[in-house]
Amino acid sequence: MKITILKEKLKEGINIVERIAQKSLTLPILNNVLLKGEKTFISLITTNLEIGLQWWSLAKIEKEGEIIIPARLFSSFINFLPEGPLEIETDGSFLNIKSGEYRSRIKGFSPEEFPLLPQVGQEEKVELDSQVFCQALSQVFDIASPSLARPEISGIFFHFQKEQIKIVATDSFRLGEKKIFSQLPLTKEYSFILPQLTAREIVNVFSEKEGDLRIYFSPNQVLFESMLSETDHPQIHLISRLIEGDFPDYQAIVPKKYETQIVLSKNEFLNQIKSASLFSGKISEVKLNISSQKGKVEIFSQNPDLGEYQSALSGKIKGKALSVSFNHRFLIDGLLKIKSPEVIFELTSEEEPAVLKPVGDEGYLYVVMPIKTS
Repeated sequence: MKITILKEKLKEGINIVERIAQKSLTLPILNNVLLKGEKTFISLITTNLEIGLQWWSLAKIEKEGEIIIPARLFSSFINFLPEGPLEIETDGSFLNIKSGEYRSRIKGFSPEEFPLLPQVGQEEKVELDSQVFCQALSQVFDIASPSLARPEISGIFFHFQKEQIKIVATDSFRLGEKKIFSQLPLTKEYSFILPQLTAREIVNVFSEKEGDLRIYFSPNQVLFESMLSETDHPQIHLISRLIEGDFPDYQAIVPKKYETQIVLSKNEFLNQIKSASLFSGKISEVKLNISSQKGKVEIFSQNPDLGEYQSALSGKIKGKALSVSFNHRFLIDGLLKIKSPEVIFELTSEEEPAVLKPVGDEGYLYVVMPIKTS
């Protein structure tokens, strides 16, 4: 194999794929990257057996071939090289790299030892703006929590319908749902549960990409694809296994009505909850006293070792008066995911789920359970 490529282009690729080439003591082959030269393309492949990443770029391919090399070593060395073209050439089980006055010889391995990436059928797909999709995913993916007892809530639930996509995550204490409204050319509806690590990598890899992100469905895997701008060929493939099982019927816990509704400045509410969190106790409790007559929300927290905090926040309040306690971390997380200047807070009782929603955006809601104080 003999390839010539610009250093900055190769650096872009290795920075994308190396993030899942994690150190593995049981399967050291996963610490490596598979480098290929085929036709007019160079490609880099890594996998952790849950996620597979493949990146392509146009390059000058004088001789085709492939080799496996340590991902971290390869990445570190490429980062130190000067800008400009570099030459990559295999010599038996070694990879020689030349760039200006720099020379290196990296010991590699046989490509036959590297795990094959699963193949995902490309019969039916959807195309969405990459940045819009990643922004939506980033509003929910970190709500999920690892659970051996209930692996289905460890991931992110996707439901693709002809007019919208629902993206949902929960840890049983709170839940986030984001809708993307789009006309999708689907012959049927698709739903699956994506591992949380995959969701995080999708945001890391594709959030800055302009153009469309293609999503291909299959029973056990899903493929996310972005294309090269120079030619009609993939630039990145991210393939992930799916979590087996059925996602909970989350619609059953989303309140359909409310007894008290508050419209507040998001930033003021967020700052006061953050301030109250400094004085909360072991269960991270922050208490809200809501009065429609006063048109205020009083916020209170106390800690026997630190002292107490009290503040008030004006807002548009309708419905009955209510005193309710929440975990401050859950409230803060929900508020940070809302992008509008004002937030709607809907409550039913001291023990039933409450809902945070952005003003002017029907596509997002955040459900949070109160702390029972009985």
